[in-house]
Amino acid sequence: MNEFMRSAIEQARIGIQNGEGGPFGSVIVKNGEIVGRGHNQVLINADATCHGEMQAIRDASKNLSTHDLSGCELYTTGEPCPMCLAACMWANIERIYFGCTVKDNESIGFRDKLFFDMLGGKKGIAPDYLVCIDRDECIKLFAEYASDENAENY
Repeated sequence: MNEFMRSAIEQARIGIQNGEGGPFGSVIVKNGEIVGRGHNQVLINADATCHGEMQAIRDASKNLSTHDLSGCELYTTGEPCPMCLAACMWANIERIYFGCTVKDNESIGFRDKLFFDMLGGKKGIAPDYLVCIDRDECIKLFAEYASDENAENY
């Protein structure tokens, strides 16, 4: 498994264990070093924008003292929703590596597909911008989350 995806999974587990949100963890990497970390904190912050990718962007921007994350890559446990995908583009993140697909996200109750459909899909996104890796490991994470008796509250 990719070491950075392993770190993203660790971030997701922190959020799940603390009841902060769904199974979405992210790390941002620049020059082989993690410069930002985040996990879903929608519940703990009562803020619909606190997805793992958004939290990692905020953390990396703070750590690097810039809004421009050129030269960075994002690793995330679930394919980004439209909001997070747009934020990655605004931040100039060069590539996104994700584990579970939008369809996988939907299988545990998340509405990403609905929003992509409303926006006309992912037309115009370069095919090598979104790269699926380590899906099997992220599917295991999603299964852990789905088996949690409190998952419907996340």
